[in-house]
Amino acid sequence: MTLRCRDAEALAAWYQSAVGLQEITREGATIWLGAGGERLLGLTERSGLDLPGQQEAGLFHTAILLPSRRDLANWIAMAVERRIPVDGTADHRVSEAIYLTDPEGNGVEIYADTPQAGWRWVDGEVQMGSYRLDLEGIMATLGALPPLWTGAPAGTSIGHVHMKVGDAPRAGRWWQETLGFDAVSSRDDAVFLSTGGYHHHIAVNQWLSAGAGRRSERTTGLELVELLRRDTGPMEQFEDDWGTAIRLA
Repeated sequence: MTLRCRDAEALAAWYQSAVGLQEITREGATIWLGAGGERLLGLTERSGLDLPGQQEAGLFHTAILLPSRRDLANWIAMAVERRIPVDGTADHRVSEAIYLTDPEGNGVEIYADTPQAGWRWVDGEVQMGSYRLDLEGIMATLGALPPLWTGAPAGTSIGHVHMKVGDAPRAGRWWQETLGFDAVSSRDDAVFLSTGGYHHHIAVNQWLSAGAGRRSERTTGLELVELLRRDTGPMEQFEDDWGTAIRLA
């Protein structure tokens, strides 16, 4: 996925320091960051961009999925040592997550999944929520070893992308009808969607943005969500009702 930004150098430095991504390559005005040699996040600098208002459609957060609970413990130890500001934490019953905000106001989630065998499904919907995070249990995965964080490890990925939209039920239907996703948790103000039985690859909500119209191309934030298709086929690009580009690659 790519973000359009005011200062790609400063933003890249933050994602390297706070998240642990590494610079992979540069293409024109875009700095590509990733882990284990894989590109995950592109930062494209453009002049004259404004910061979007909180009630506008756009990115809610980019969720960085670490390979294991122990990796999350190592990240937490690093964040404490560097005094990285954190917005909140949660045990979602399918994952354990920590939330922060980048210097241009984009939400970021750092998380690790809980064992999939423990996820609870009722009538085709995965049971999620927000509960107190067991920090002691997470840190206990380190045992007697000291924390060791050398950056996001190989296997780190963007686990899901969570977006703000003007109408969550309408957005959820679009993801199902246009791109074939399954709605795995639905409510009046948010829809969580996935393929292959995951808890969610995409989420759309209207918690702050109910009634929002099309996004401005002159604001910072989400530029492109790229999805890897399971079958072979040509690259296809779509656009949702709020102006977010979605590419199947």
